[in-house]
Amino acid sequence: MSKFAVSPQTGLLSMLAIAVVLGFGGCQPIDFYDQSLEQPAPPAIEPPRGRAMMSLPEYRIEPPDVLELEVLKLVPLPPYRVEVYDVLQIQVAGTLLDQPINDFYLVEAEGTVNLGPAYGSVRIAGMTIEEAQKVIDTQLKKILRQPEVSVRLARASGTQQITGQYLVGPDGTVNLRQYGSVHVAGKTIADAADAMKKHLSQYFDSPEVAVNVIAYNSKFYYVVTQGAGLGDNIVRVPITGKETVLDALSNVGGISQLSSTKIWIARPAPGGFRCEQILPVDYNAIAQGGDEATNYQVMPGDRVMIGEDQIVTTTNVLAKILGPFERLAGAVSLGTNTIRGTQILGRGYNRNRRY
Repeated sequence: MSKFAVSPQTGLLSMLAIAVVLGFGGCQPIDFYDQSLEQPAPPAIEPPRGRAMMSLPEYRIEPPDVLELEVLKLVPLPPYRVEVYDVLQIQVAGTLLDQPINDFYLVEAEGTVNLGPAYGSVRIAGMTIEEAQKVIDTQLKKILRQPEVSVRLARASGTQQITGQYLVGPDGTVNLRQYGSVHVAGKTIADAADAMKKHLSQYFDSPEVAVNVIAYNSKFYYVVTQGAGLGDNIVRVPITGKETVLDALSNVGGISQLSSTKIWIARPAPGGFRCEQILPVDYNAIAQGGDEATNYQVMPGDRVMIGEDQIVTTTNVLAKILGPFERLAGAVSLGTNTIRGTQILGRGYNRNRRY
């Protein structure tokens, strides 16, 4: 016998093994896709939870967030021409001892600024700051020997107030009214402040702007409560960065009468990987035992799922299936009783009728 011959027992075992593999595995198609073309999977990350929470990434502004803008410095671009109701800071050295000039002065409706009883008024509307300073100096030299005049713009009446609260529009911009719109969607707070400064530099000299988010409306998570065959309930909750599973449950009033204690988090996969991230939650442990092991920190985009009670679900499903038959049977019973009552009423009427 050749050394390559196969014994009947070995052949039978081989065929049995192949049959078992095919039986359990079923029909398997041939996949020609090269798995090496895929990007490597990210390393496993331990999910944050209560008492071991992490800070969220730097916040990026999106519609419909609400921003608060505070303008720290807002000086119009030179050469600025003085307008009515502007406020000027005027300082003069060498004045009369009892009538100093060192204060803020309003440009009145006539376009003049009143320097005091001894010096009179000077018309400066429409002039630049340098021209106004020369005119005031000329006026004071009629009274004083060697005045030294300094004029600065303290407040411009024509400058619209920018400090305030602004809603980020659907197009990702903030409308600054007469100063146009600034695109801030996708930017961090620091980047948004830089964009504001760059935009306002078209109208002002070296503006200083502080930006803060006062309403975080664009980052949220969902709490999905299964409805035991009656339809799910979905609540969208804005996220602030420190919510856990218990916080999420408290925001929707806890577990309803239709729900069970089966709770889990469905988390979107990072980096565009199409895979499910399921984090089971032990409700009794975190609620009754104070265990933080599964009291996970909720992240933006998470779905906190609250499972339905199977007994209630079965009852509701049966009620939905049997409901039409019960209503049909009720209608038939009502019709039968009506006909029977009519027949009885007719026999009684004929019995008592007089001819």
